[in-house]
Amino acid sequence: MEFKLKSISPEGVDAALSKAELYRLLNEPEEAESICRDVLAVEAEHQLALRLLGLAITDQFTGNPSDRYSDAENAFQQLIDRYERLYYTGLLHERRAKAQLRLGRPPHTLLVLLEEAMRSYEEAEKIRPTGNDEAILRWNRCVRLIQAHAESDWHREVEIEMGDSTS
Repeated sequence: MEFKLKSISPEGVDAALSKAELYRLLNEPEEAESICRDVLAVEAEHQLALRLLGLAITDQFTGNPSDRYSDAENAFQQLIDRYERLYYTGLLHERRAKAQLRLGRPPHTLLVLLEEAMRSYEEAEKIRPTGNDEAILRWNRCVRLIQAHAESDWHREVEIEMGDSTS
């Protein structure tokens, strides 16, 4: 038996996106992702749908190689507003690092991801709308995450490569 997806109506887009936001809040990112894909089938460049799709995908990150990093990145790169592209790309790197940290990957292997997130946040901060401090808040979270681990945790790889056996 073959099943085909049905299209939503253009008039139903706003209500569908409200449901996608609700499903994200209910920690049901797969449902939110499905709705966003339905909206994008009707309006391929819908900015809120792209944003929510990227976020729903990052909500599903587990730190495993099966995480769909490139799918989330693709959604965020389609955002028209440069600030949003930078901010959400930073969020993507940050969430990837956090998922891998939760999985038990050593902190020193994740520093590059956090630094990339911070670069995106720093660029976003330069062009942020007046009164929008989201990029600063995310930057500070990355700094606190780095500070939460001993300095030696972040630089262990360098010491291992240099043959330092004192750590």
